Amino acid sequence: MVHHGRMSEPTRIAAPDGVAPAAQYTHVVTGTGRFVAVSGQLALDEEGGLVGEGDPAAQARQVFENLRRCLKAAGASFDDVVKMTFFVTDMAHMSAIRAARAEHIPDDRLPAASAVQVAALVRPEFLLEIEAFAVVAP
Repeated sequence: MVHHGRMSEPTRIAAPDGVAPAAQYTHVVTGTGRFVAVSGQLALDEEGGLVGEGDPAAQARQVFENLRRCLKAAGASFDDVVKMTFFVTDMAHMSAIRAARAEHIPDDRLPAASAVQVAALVRPEFLLEIEAFAVVAP
């Protein structure tokens, strides 16, 4: 069942009292609505083929497209995302992720976020994986 409501305008707290200001994310995002969890997405096309072997920018663009499609299937969009987690095999890939994210999420709507460098993903050719959590009005 697809729902098309939007969460109430989220509250974004970039720098809670006593916490250093965030760079490239928001510390706290809260809102009221239906919770949507999107599993970590990889750089796979519709047929399951890898997009962008060895190219973190191409992989990041594909991952964000997959996230967009998953959110849409749940009646959500990037406007509803409150938290993202970036899993990368090399922190140097974060600039490619930030560029792809900027194509979908404006700086004034950045979700809470975490970035984690991992030893490996499910297959060695994957450079990054991103999961997202959203809140959509019921």
